[in-house]
Amino acid sequence: MQNNSSPLNFHSLNCNGRIVNLSLPKIMGILNLTPDSFSDGGRFNNEKAALQHAEQLLKEGAEMIDIGPQSTRPNAEFLSSEEEVARIGRVISLLKKEFPEALISLDTFYAETVKFGYNEGIDLINDISGGQFDEKMFETAAETRLPYILMHVNPSYETMHDKIHFEDITVSVNRYFSEKTKELLEKGVSDIILDPGFGFGKTVEDQMKMIDEVHYLGFDKFPLLIGISRKSFIYKPLGKSPLDINEETQELHMKVLEKGVKILRVHDVAEAKKTVEAFLK
Repeated sequence: MQNNSSPLNFHSLNCNGRIVNLSLPKIMGILNLTPDSFSDGGRFNNEKAALQHAEQLLKEGAEMIDIGPQSTRPNAEFLSSEEEVARIGRVISLLKKEFPEALISLDTFYAETVKFGYNEGIDLINDISGGQFDEKMFETAAETRLPYILMHVNPSYETMHDKIHFEDITVSVNRYFSEKTKELLEKGVSDIILDPGFGFGKTVEDQMKMIDEVHYLGFDKFPLLIGISRKSFIYKPLGKSPLDINEETQELHMKVLEKGVKILRVHDVAEAKKTVEAFLK
């Protein structure tokens, strides 16, 4: 277990006026409202099913729920902001009413969807695009004063899954984080969470290198979120399905927790909870 008295473990977030201490790792449960997500598409894309699944995630140990109105897997259907908002409907407001203790994150790359989510009561913004798919995203994040999850990704929606040759993935991701966090801080976004972007335009080798060197990412200035749940860089080399790699995923979760990661974004909350509890022993 890490020494949590270290200043590097001192992070906290201001989530809509609620101070969230990250001295202990948090679990973010994934709630996909999409019909076409790669492993759970269509299962939770109505209000009743979404609420039931959120309740299950919270019971299993999630403190954050990440709502995704649009799939970002390769060849997924592309939605406009208006279509995202229509798909979300009342889900955020119903979740806030039913589970007021839960922190709600909204997974979108649209500023207008963020504005809608903010009015409905979201607590965090999870933007896979790093502000690159909507030029108004950073200023909108600043207006809401919500924590912003900054993910490393290729510069456009069309190229986000293209494999790029990186001389050194850790150096490249850190250069990106340095530029983007500077821009966010200048705009007035003070709570920033870094996500290296597993599954987006990176080779298996680069992603394993990121796991090994995750403690170098972000220069210990910002908390790290890792989303490796059901990602192909784990299951494809093993010849397994996304639903059949729990053991391998938890081994990697333990590895990144030991290197200081603060948030795990997962589908399988109960299994991740066991890993966090083992880490804290």
